[in-house]
Amino acid sequence: MGATPQGQVDTVVLIHGLWMTPRSWEGWAQRYTERGMHVIAPAWPGMDRSVEELRDDPGPIAEQSIATIVAHYDRIIRGLPRPPIIMGHSFGGLITQVLVDRGLGAAAVGVHPAQVKGVLKVPLSQLRSGFPILRSPANRNKAVPFTEDDFAYTFGNAMSREDSDRAWRRYAVPGAGRVYFEGAFANLDPRSPTRVDFGRNDRAPLLLMAGEVDHVVPASVVRANAGLYQKSRALTAYEQFAGRSHFTVGQDGWEQIADYALDWALRAAALPREATIASEAPRR
Repeated sequence: MGATPQGQVDTVVLIHGLWMTPRSWEGWAQRYTERGMHVIAPAWPGMDRSVEELRDDPGPIAEQSIATIVAHYDRIIRGLPRPPIIMGHSFGGLITQVLVDRGLGAAAVGVHPAQVKGVLKVPLSQLRSGFPILRSPANRNKAVPFTEDDFAYTFGNAMSREDSDRAWRRYAVPGAGRVYFEGAFANLDPRSPTRVDFGRNDRAPLLLMAGEVDHVVPASVVRANAGLYQKSRALTAYEQFAGRSHFTVGQDGWEQIADYALDWALRAAALPREATIASEAPRR
């Protein structure tokens, strides 16, 4: 684990994804704290409860929408004394991109991010992962249960079934139907809350990370998402990791992924802003 550079950026905001809570970041939060960072991992609005409580009463999950989640984190980040590193997993990675598009953050990392509007690639494994929600339009306004089998395919496919079931018990909550539908059909909605300006040159440096065996957001989707930022001269990076599933935040070896994300963000945030603007195409 490398030393944390000294500088103005001392805070990391961690944004969890669909089917998860801030508990999914517990290892990363501790590791970053030990490196001297101030770590904030707020829940989506109204979801500041335990996994067990949300399973018993998933009402707060059903109320979620992308717009309200973005507004929630927008307020939190604008209330900080200095721009932080923003880091989001899965749908949290989508939220991260929208926040960066608003001019927030000193640097940002999308960890296997759900795609923003404009990404057209939809692999079969991604459709299979979302089927528990997408199979019925009525699920749009519901919190949809996530079974052990669902988790084993979507998050635990690079783990033993025993480890996958253990992770399901500790981390998984029902999925917010409205959030998933908004993401899945973003390209059909001219006012989608997932839209960003891919040509913006004055945004913070952005790293998008992908996993080789991710079923939920396959590497090809993250790569296509990163490619859209070629319209911008701002610093954009893409990195793919072998053997990583969608549960890369908790899968064995997560420490390497966590360190890579923070090290990249700290280096990028420490650069003079003019040095984060590429003279040619974005660097990936």
